[in-house]
Amino acid sequence: MATTFKALSALLSYPTADIKAAAPAIRAALAGEAIAPKWLVDRLERLIGEIETQDLLELQERYVFLFDRTRSLSLHLFEHVHGESRDRGQAMVDLRTLYEQAGLDADARELPDYLPMFLEYLSLRPVEEARALLAEPIAVFAALRERLARRKSPYAYVLRTIEAIAAGEPAARHLDELLKAPDDDPNDFAALDAGWEDQPVTFGPGSSSGDAPCNSGDARR
Repeated sequence: MATTFKALSALLSYPTADIKAAAPAIRAALAGEAIAPKWLVDRLERLIGEIETQDLLELQERYVFLFDRTRSLSLHLFEHVHGESRDRGQAMVDLRTLYEQAGLDADARELPDYLPMFLEYLSLRPVEEARALLAEPIAVFAALRERLARRKSPYAYVLRTIEAIAAGEPAARHLDELLKAPDDDPNDFAALDAGWEDQPVTFGPGSSSGDAPCNSGDARR
């Protein structure tokens, strides 16, 4: 088991008292395995230190502001690739099946494409296989990292670390397409409401009302 992936999963998870208490173990895991480049492990110290020392409610508010209220920073990978199309639903099923086959006790409150859960799964796989799997959505990681860096967020270095571990580079065309998507501002409440506006509900042939999964951030609010 590669604990580096579990450590990265914890850093990208909603902050809890358990994660705060685990900060020293997270630090040790990243430094001990040498899967992540040392210069990036050093950069991650800022975020680890903040998780370790800052008020838990402040950490949670920052997390919700970034990842739950900002759709362009969503940690649900398929949202950036498939949006709310039917393809996303099938991809979810396929990913959930992989988790079950690997014996991952997935959190039922989270969708399978939630990045921390995907990293938990990778911690159960051989490192080279994990690196290859990370390369598949690497353009999504690069886009998230770029948007977080614009905000001067320490979370940007978690995404940069994931990119560095992945066996590949993002295709420039794919990354450009992702970065063309609106980078919404959570303080713009009108735009936020429009972005999350419910689609009309229809029934009968052609209805897609059963394909739209809930946003796992709802469980935190």
